[in-house]
Amino acid sequence: MRRRTLLTGVVATGFLAAPAAHASPVPPIRTCADWSARPPAQPPPVVRQRPVRILVHHTASENSMDFGQEHAYAHARWIQDLHMDKNGWIDSGQHFTNSRGGFLMEGRHGSLDALRAADRIVVGAHCPGQNVEAVGIENEGTYLTVEPPAGQWDSLVSFCAFTCEQYGIPPREIFGHRDYHDTLCPGDKLYALLPRLRQEVARVLG
Repeated sequence: MRRRTLLTGVVATGFLAAPAAHASPVPPIRTCADWSARPPAQPPPVVRQRPVRILVHHTASENSMDFGQEHAYAHARWIQDLHMDKNGWIDSGQHFTNSRGGFLMEGRHGSLDALRAADRIVVGAHCPGQNVEAVGIENEGTYLTVEPPAGQWDSLVSFCAFTCEQYGIPPREIFGHRDYHDTLCPGDKLYALLPRLRQEVARVLG
């Protein structure tokens, strides 16, 4: 697929707009305000360093066939409630969320501004030892026995390409949660697709 096809962006209120110095469009990423996130229990700390990899997760939730925006937003709120109320975290643990319909959303507050600036990372809670080393993206669904739908896959490629470009991360540094923690995440099927993901991202980046 062509770089411009995968990195087609939509500039709208609350969406991520391309920095002036950026040479290509960026994927639309909804802010925490767009999906009506709760305020964090306290401001998530920020580290002035660039992450060196991307970690791919799945939410281990139902594989909903509702691919709409409102469902995506409701799912993001469900994740935040789970992380704050059950896990006791200050906010959503992941930096970004990708719905089954391909809606990309900011997860932890401040992650979108950090990605735009490309000089810092919000401290996450998505993987021990990797919370300032890696950008964490949750993909809605459970991918132990099935692969993600096409729209979700395309948005994952687009997001990873933009994130790699922003932070100078080589596509070979895209990994799964299980590479750094004892877990089934991101599911056998999605994990098996990571070599393809690296290849497609590399192709987008030329």
